[in-house]
Amino acid sequence: MTLTPDDVPRLPRGVRMHFDGVRGAHVLLAPERTFDLDRNAVAVLSLVDGTRSIRAIADALAEQYDAPRTVIEPDVITMLNGLADKRVLETKPAAPSGA
Repeated sequence: MTLTPDDVPRLPRGVRMHFDGVRGAHVLLAPERTFDLDRNAVAVLSLVDGTRSIRAIADALAEQYDAPRTVIEPDVITMLNGLADKRVLETKPAAPSGA
């Protein structure tokens, strides 16, 4: 799967981000699987709500970290593509504007 900036990512049913107190870190919990998350993944996934496009997520991160969206967006797409390939992320096309 190859995501685009207009795609709207969401966690599928049964998948959630969780802070694991034993590990002292965030993890992504999926049926029968757990994924360790670094700070960057936590920052991205905290903005994945099923309503924001990847472009909007990159814009928010660019503002938060005072960095260019053109640098952040490709990294966000790469990370989310990896999660989609592992079937712990779904996407839907963004609603057409002006419709």
